[in-house]
Amino acid sequence: MVEPGLIRSAQSGDRDALITLLREIEQYVYRTAYYILNNEQDALDASQEALIRIYTKIQSYEEKAQFKTWVQRIVTNICIDKFRRTKPTVSIEEHNLTFLGNESVERDVLSSHAAHDIREAIDQLPEHHRAVVVLRYLQDFSYNEIADSLNLPLNTVKSYLFRARQQLQTMLQDYEKGGVRG
Repeated sequence: MVEPGLIRSAQSGDRDALITLLREIEQYVYRTAYYILNNEQDALDASQEALIRIYTKIQSYEEKAQFKTWVQRIVTNICIDKFRRTKPTVSIEEHNLTFLGNESVERDVLSSHAAHDIREAIDQLPEHHRAVVVLRYLQDFSYNEIADSLNLPLNTVKSYLFRARQQLQTMLQDYEKGGVRG
């Protein structure tokens, strides 16, 4: 993700290194916030807040944890706090369908419905289950990285993922039968 030398330079007070560091992680921070909050404006707000927090707390980062795990913990905690303060909203723009010229319209519609239903099902999960699903399947974190990011025991992470998969399977059972919801 980021070179350790850049992190150490930023911690030692090198302003240019800190700005470079923040620019390198900016997209990663936004993507995580968007996956958790599922709203562009909220994700932008959470990303900005996370980057400010990283800027002000870079001195507290210790190399015993991976930098991406430390950043992920900050972003996830901000998103969870934001989610608790406000109910999630759905942007109408997110539901516009775009069809490509040579591709099957039917396949595009079915894909769009499936993606929407999966996103909707993830949004219905309890926040602690949603966080582990986002980190595991959308951010490709290992179980240990998730445990470190969320400050949870490894077995709790495994349990949350197991329960979340069960809940998603129940919510999305129509797809297993070859059907489409809606």
